Amino acid sequence: MSKDAARAYWRENLALMGVLLAIWFAVSFGAGILAREWLDQFSIGAAPLGFWFAQQGAILVFVGLIFVYAFRMHQIERKYGISDDND
Repeated sequence: MSKDAARAYWRENLALMGVLLAIWFAVSFGAGILAREWLDQFSIGAAPLGFWFAQQGAILVFVGLIFVYAFRMHQIERKYGISDDND
């Protein structure tokens, strides 16, 4: 891989991580802490929504973001020819 291709690969990788971490931050800090009082007017089951985001939602979003990261990184690696697929 050329030096320019390596830089472009890492630029895409870091941009992806930045976006995904911003989403996780918005959900965990924003919804779980900053918007908790407003979200508490709604509920999931017997738990207020703000509490739910702080306790469960951020974890579930994080797990979902792991799958999104793996999927997108697979695409990025194939784009730059560094995929470890056997096809």
